[in-house]
Amino acid sequence: MHRDRSRSKKESDRLPPPGCVVSCGSGSVQHRGRSGAMRSNSIPKGMLATYERIVGLTDDVCDRQLNSEYRDLARAMTGALCRKRPSPLTSGQPRTWAGGIVYVLGRINFLGDRSFPPYMTTADLCAAFGVGESTVHAKARVIEKTFRIGAFDPKWALPSLIGRNPLVWMAEVNGLLVDLRTMPREVQEVAFAKGIIPYIPADGQDRS
Repeated sequence: MHRDRSRSKKESDRLPPPGCVVSCGSGSVQHRGRSGAMRSNSIPKGMLATYERIVGLTDDVCDRQLNSEYRDLARAMTGALCRKRPSPLTSGQPRTWAGGIVYVLGRINFLGDRSFPPYMTTADLCAAFGVGESTVHAKARVIEKTFRIGAFDPKWALPSLIGRNPLVWMAEVNGLLVDLRTMPREVQEVAFAKGIIPYIPADGQDRS
């Protein structure tokens, strides 16, 4: 009987007390949320032609050799770069920026790892855009510095890989950094309502 009370007490300790605060973690922990990364469709008028040229190139490569998830993220990243003041896209060729954008997304989403389809080598990616590897690497460094992109950055993760990215699920609960997948559903509901996590793990990714 004492054991049951002890176990119940441990379980209740994990539940969020009244006024539970669930927030994004600090430092390098960031969150994609349900709305995805940089989903604004607004492109500054002066950058619209550049946006369309770059997206035309990324759409073509992604549709032919990758998938719609890469295509959509490439569009989002291009739009985000266009909205920067000043935008790095104002100099350089659209083809090199297109290659750099997809290369950065590929690094985050394991494009060079056969166990994470779609798979594509850096050499093949550069050939698809008709640019050299050194040029693509240079553009990628600019992009990563602009957005402070790190490894496994959940803001730019493919939707199909969200469940396998630990940073998507990290948040502060009452001041403690936790993996929300291990927390009680009550805490997950709060985090989901705030857009901190993309879905309730037990419900799956289709929840809306």
